[in-house]
Amino acid sequence: MSIGKKITNKAEAAKGTAKTVVGRATGNNRLKTEGRADRVAGNTKQAATQMKDGSAHLALSHFLQRIR
Repeated sequence: MSIGKKITNKAEAAKGTAKTVVGRATGNNRLKTEGRADRVAGNTKQAATQMKDGSAHLALSHFLQRIR
């Protein structure tokens, strides 16, 4: 996965955290809920990226073991 996507996913999670904090501070439940949703979406995308990277690494190491 590209570094740009990783940065985008982290930024989305950070944006969600910021929205949640501001929503709590101002008593704005809509903003707080949007923040939670953004944070979950960003974290989910990060986890999916890590799984893809991990499976690619695993496949490569398995291939390299077979050709030795």
